[in-house]
Amino acid sequence: VQLQASGGGLVRTGGSLRLSCVASGSISSIGLMGWYRQAPGKQRDLVAQISTSGSTYYVGSVKGRFTVSRDNAKNTVYLQMNSLKPEDTAVYYCYAVASFRDFWGQGTQVTVSS
Repeated sequence: VQLQASGGGLVRTGGSLRLSCVASGSISSIGLMGWYRQAPGKQRDLVAQISTSGSTYYVGSVKGRFTVSRDNAKNTVYLQMNSLKPEDTAVYYCYAVASFRDFWGQGTQVTVSS
């Protein structure tokens, strides 16, 4: 499974961005998909995830601001980020679980200026 993420950029506090991640390869085996982020000097942390049935999970700091979704027909997972804060600045990584393995996309930088 290969994952290609896009959609990062520079935005001001309160702004919005939409991240996309397209999966290719053995896509029929993909189950859980989602997003992690890693700020400078910090560990990579889970942001949000979504199951094949559409069940979602969000870390507390993004609840009510971020929305994770997926389009199984397009093999794509999205992360809509609203009301962005400087503390959301990080490299965002999409991931997928397939055949009991974790797969990662390349990171996409999100920078929120104050």
